[in-house]
Amino acid sequence: MKLAPPAPGLPSGAEKVRAVDEMFDRIAPRYERLNQVLTFGLDGSWRRRAVRALALPARSRVLDLACGTGDLCRELSAHGVAPVGVDRSAGMLTAARAEAPLVRGDVLALPMPPASVDGIVCGFALRNFVALEPFLAECARVIRPGGRLALLEVSTPRHPLARAAHRLYFERAVPWIGGLLSDRAAYRYLPRSVAYLPPDPELLRMIGDAGFPDARRRALTLGAAQILMGTRG
Repeated sequence: MKLAPPAPGLPSGAEKVRAVDEMFDRIAPRYERLNQVLTFGLDGSWRRRAVRALALPARSRVLDLACGTGDLCRELSAHGVAPVGVDRSAGMLTAARAEAPLVRGDVLALPMPPASVDGIVCGFALRNFVALEPFLAECARVIRPGGRLALLEVSTPRHPLARAAHRLYFERAVPWIGGLLSDRAAYRYLPRSVAYLPPDPELLRMIGDAGFPDARRRALTLGAAQILMGTRG
C-alpha cells in the first residue's frame, strides 16, 4: 500500500523520496536536540519504552531502521543488545553519536540476509516512507521466527480535548519553534506528514499480514505517540 498524500502540498513517489532525503540532510545537525525540545523531553522515555517492548535477551542483534542520529541505537546498547543502524541520509549518519555500526542504505531493500536479526526498531519514520508494505515485508524477511518488531511513531489523541490541544501545538507551535531553531519548511512538513499514516486498524492489519500475527498498539502520553509491535510468526 502506497502512502498517498491525503492533503494538498504533500509529495508522493519519487518526489517524496527526494524531498525527504534533502530535508533530513538539512536538519541533521539540530534534529536530535529539537526532538527533545519539541517533546519536552518525552521522546527519550518513548524510545526506552520501545526498546523494552522488544523484550529480547542480552546480546540480541537488533536493527534500528531510519536510525537518524543514533538515539535509539544508544538506547539499545544501554539495554545490552547489539544494534546496527541503517539510514538513507548521509547528513544524519554524519551527525550520529553512536558506537554501533551504522550503514547507509534503503530500508525498503535491506542489505541483510533472511532471518539474520532478532529484532527491529524504527523511530518516527513510517510516515516518511513511500510505501509501508515493502518496508514491513523487509522487516519480516530479516527478522528470525520469534523475533520482535517495535515501531515508534507519532499519533493523534482520541479524547476530544487532548486531540484539540495536540493539534494546536503540533500544527502551530512545532512549525514556529522548528523554523526559529532549524528549518521552517521541514517543521511545517513534519506535523503534516502524520496524514500519510493509515488508520490504526488498517496499520495493525498490515503489520499482521506482513508476518507478525500478534500485532498490537500501545498508546503513549495520552495518545501523542504510539508503539506498534509484533512477534515474527
